[in-house]
Amino acid sequence: MAQTCELILEGGTVVNQDGQGVRDVGVTAGRIVAIGDLSRWSAGERIDCRGLHVLPGVIDSQVHFREPGLTHKEDLETGSRGAVLGGVTSVFEMPNTNPLTTTPERLADKVRMGHHRMHCDFAFWVGGTHENAKDVPELERLPGSAGIKVFMGSSTGSLLVADDPGVSAILEKASRRAAFHSEDEFRLEERKPLRVKGDPNSHIIWRDVTTALQCTERLVRIAREKGASIHVLHISTAEEIEFLANHKDVATAEATPHHLTLDASLYDTLGTKLQMNPPVREARHRDGIWRGVELGIVDVLGSDHAPHTLEEKAKPYPESPSGMTGVQTLVPVMLDHVNAGRLTLERFVDLTSAGPARIFQIACKGRIAVGYDADFTVVDLKRRETITDAWIASRVGWTPYHGKQVTGWPVGTIVRGLRVMWEGDLVTPAQGETVRFIQALKA
Repeated sequence: MAQTCELILEGGTVVNQDGQGVRDVGVTAGRIVAIGDLSRWSAGERIDCRGLHVLPGVIDSQVHFREPGLTHKEDLETGSRGAVLGGVTSVFEMPNTNPLTTTPERLADKVRMGHHRMHCDFAFWVGGTHENAKDVPELERLPGSAGIKVFMGSSTGSLLVADDPGVSAILEKASRRAAFHSEDEFRLEERKPLRVKGDPNSHIIWRDVTTALQCTERLVRIAREKGASIHVLHISTAEEIEFLANHKDVATAEATPHHLTLDASLYDTLGTKLQMNPPVREARHRDGIWRGVELGIVDVLGSDHAPHTLEEKAKPYPESPSGMTGVQTLVPVMLDHVNAGRLTLERFVDLTSAGPARIFQIACKGRIAVGYDADFTVVDLKRRETITDAWIASRVGWTPYHGKQVTGWPVGTIVRGLRVMWEGDLVTPAQGETVRFIQALKA
C-alpha cells in the first residue's frame, strides 16, 4: 500500500543530526513525518530541491520590529516579510516598543497583532523592570513569551535596570534563561563627554571595551549568586569571549553578523549607518568573536535587526539613533562566510537552529527530524548575488551591506509545511503562529 503525505521536498541535500545527505522529506499537518527515499510515496505537493540544501528553519532570536508605537520604522508584518524573504522561519521580538512589553496584557496584544499577520512564527521577549520583577514567574510562562529581556544599558525609562539589586531581583524569580543587553550604564553616563559631535568614530571611544566587559562580569557574578541561567546578547569584544569561556555553566552567548563581518574602519564610509549598541569595533574584536564561534563559546547568531529611517540616521552623531537592519541579510551574509571557509554549514545550522532550540528550550523546532515542525530554510550555496537596498523589505529600505556580493542565497522559506517564500516571492498569505517553549507548556 502506497504511503501518502501532504508535501514532499525532493532530492535536496538535507542537513540534520545525521550530517549531510541527499534525502526526501515528507510533511503532513505541518510536521515532518518521513525522511529518506520517498520516491514511491504520493503527495499533494512536491517541491524539487535538487542541487539545493535543505536546512532546519533559521531562528533569529533578536529582532526589533517596532510595533506598537514606532511603526514608521517597521511593523510586525514588514519585519516578518523581510525575515522570510531572507530565509528566517521564526523570530523573537524585543520589548522596547511604545508601550513597552512589560505586562501580560501588552504581551497578549502583541501576540494578537502577530497572529496570521506575521509571515514567520514568533515569540516576544518581555521586558524585565524594577516594577515587574515579582511577576517574572508568570511573565516568562505566558503564551508567546520568549522569556525575560533586561537592558543593563542603552535604554530609557523603566526598561533600564542598571543596578545590581534590580538585576538580582529579576534573576531570583526567573526559571527560564533571561537575556541581557550588557553594557554598564554608570560608565556610559560618566563617559558621555567623550562623544564628538558629528563624528561616529567616537562611538567606540564612548562605549569602550570596559563598558561591555565590566557589565558582563557583574552579570555573571549575580547569576551565580542566584543560581540563574543567562544569555548575553550581541557580544562585541574579544575580552568578553575570553571571560565567558570560563562561565559556560551559567552563561550562553550571542554573536551578530555585523560584529562578525564589519569593523570600525567602515565608520568613515558608512557613518552612522554603522552605529550600533554595543558598537562595531576594531578588527581584533571581530576576530576574537570569530574565535568564540570556532571554539563553541558562542551559542547562537541573532541579527539584532533594529531599523531606523534614513532621515533619522542622517542626524549628526550623537543625535543619530543606534541600529541597522539585519534579519533579511543574516542568512546570505553568513552563508558567504560558509563559502569563504570561516565556518562549516553544520556549524551555521547549530548557531541558527539547533543552538536556539537548545538554549531556549523551543518545542519541536531547530531540527529536521520526524515529529518536528516542518520549518525549512532552503538555500543555494553556489548562487552569487549582490545585496542591495532595493531588496530590503524593511520599511526603512536600507542595509549596511548595500553592494556587497555574496555566495550563498536563500531560495525558499517553509514554515510548518507552508511554502511562504520561493525564489524571492511571497507565495502564501501570512499565517504566523506563536513559538512554543518546553518550560512553558501546559499539561
